[in-house]
Amino acid sequence: MTTHPDFSSPRIAILGGGPGGYEAAMVAASLGAQVTIIERAGLGGSAVLTDVVPSKTLIATADLMTRVGEAGELGVKFDVDGGDFVPVMHADLKHINDRLLGLARQQSQDITSGLQQHQNIRIMIGSGKLVDSHTIEVLTADGTETVEADTILLAVGAHPRELPTARPDGERILNWAQIYNLDELPEELIVVGSGVTGAEFASAYNGLGSKVTLISSRDRVLPGSDTDAAVVLEEVFERRGVRVMSRARAETVERTEGGVVVTLGDGSKVTGSHCLVCVGSIPNTAGIGLEEAGVAVTESGHIKVDGVSRTTAPNIYAAGDCTGVLALASVAAMQGRIAIAHFLGDAVMPIKLHQVSSNIFTSPEIANVGVTEAEIQSGKYQADIIKLSLKSNARAKMRNAKDGFVKIFARKGSGTVIGGVVVGPNASELIFAISIAVKQKLHVDDVASTFTVYPSLSGSISEAARRLHVHM
Repeated sequence: MTTHPDFSSPRIAILGGGPGGYEAAMVAASLGAQVTIIERAGLGGSAVLTDVVPSKTLIATADLMTRVGEAGELGVKFDVDGGDFVPVMHADLKHINDRLLGLARQQSQDITSGLQQHQNIRIMIGSGKLVDSHTIEVLTADGTETVEADTILLAVGAHPRELPTARPDGERILNWAQIYNLDELPEELIVVGSGVTGAEFASAYNGLGSKVTLISSRDRVLPGSDTDAAVVLEEVFERRGVRVMSRARAETVERTEGGVVVTLGDGSKVTGSHCLVCVGSIPNTAGIGLEEAGVAVTESGHIKVDGVSRTTAPNIYAAGDCTGVLALASVAAMQGRIAIAHFLGDAVMPIKLHQVSSNIFTSPEIANVGVTEAEIQSGKYQADIIKLSLKSNARAKMRNAKDGFVKIFARKGSGTVIGGVVVGPNASELIFAISIAVKQKLHVDDVASTFTVYPSLSGSISEAARRLHVHM
């Protein structure tokens, strides 16, 4: 006999308490659903506890140290006994890590408190496994409990990928979840992997005072990012003493008596005190009953989803890093909200990846949204391009910000903004103006004619738009 869910008060079970899970839970509760959210580590998931929140807090400290170190160029002097000197700073890594882990725990607690304010949300701490498309078996500290639901959202996240020849030991060979356990700053840190995570940690630990070597198997750092932005970052790395080894593949990482040695594909060796391995992530989809429930996965283990987060199994949705759509907390949260809206019959628009803005938290920051220049050069899109260096921006000069640019792409013919890149201080904030233009299909003249504060870094966005008007 076929049973139909009671949509007057539907039951929704969410496996995973990261951004994809807890955002969905709040939306579902606000729409009147009965929600059970299951999380094994703590609300916020790895994004809050071991990834985004801790790493960006670390980066904020490193960025402050970099700016203080360059303060002399702004006329700031530090006096001791009446004499000027260049400040000698050092990073108290134990204090830094204690603080960032404390902030992560507090953020997790804030999320928990926010969910607990909804009477129709139940929080379960435990590990869940699908029994079928309506049932989750949950192992908690008190035993095993079965949760039945009209629909299920999987937001199980991902974990650091490990190399079989570079197993992390949590002391000298580390992944990005373990590096916050260090009490002392690595004297010589080798970072394996030049993607977003590797570049961010290389930038951060360089700012904190470590001698950093970045090993990249590709021609340049950030191989999947805007080429001009990557060039700027490589120039900054060279100026600040980061050693970038391109087209070098790490074959093995081994501990020595006092540190680590990385053996490259050509047989050469790189020595250091610590090694951070950043070679991607693996979705947490193994052993959670996906096959039993009829949920299909890709060869990489990611859950297959469509534009509204549906899986191949009826009544089951998925969101976040476990789907492989785009490994961003903002995308996970949007996928979760879309899934709930679709199931409950609320207004919903399929996710559009070209409207997603993202940021790389290196120093300087690198933000982008919309169409990429590579897509334009390939002929996929026809667009005019303007790139405006921040060196001409008055506010950048005042702040002694020497590196960066604003780049805007406008569709040929219509003149609508279809993408852009910002490299510089607070790029993560500045990109929002271009994101609105992309989302709302604004004409470059709409951006150009909008008032900006003078002096401001955002002034370069309107100036770039004005220069695009000449090209129309």
